[in-house]
Amino acid sequence: MNQTMHKKSISRWQSLTYAVRGFKVVMQEPNAQIHLVLGALAIALGVYLQISRMEWVAVCMAIAAVIGAEAMNTALEKVVDLASPDWHETAGQAKDAAAAAVLIVSLGAAGVGLIIFLPKL
Repeated sequence: MNQTMHKKSISRWQSLTYAVRGFKVVMQEPNAQIHLVLGALAIALGVYLQISRMEWVAVCMAIAAVIGAEAMNTALEKVVDLASPDWHETAGQAKDAAAAAVLIVSLGAAGVGLIIFLPKL
């Protein structure tokens, strides 16, 4: 019989607890802390400049995308470190690609910020 059939399901509350614990792991990363501060600054600037509802949607989605990408990068780095504790070129390439994903999303978020905030400043 398939092992997944016997897997114990977890409650929604327990699932949320795991997610919060994961968020704490991500927030231990210096780059994630920088992204969080920049996101908070974007929110403060949006409040100050009284941006429109649709601009808020774009800013919130950009912030969520960057933090989400950082979380995926952190998860991938930890899995790669577990699977390949010694240096391996392919492991390094996987980690570099995950970091590149964060860079790409961050550049997109910066573009959103420039489009929304620059004309108002």
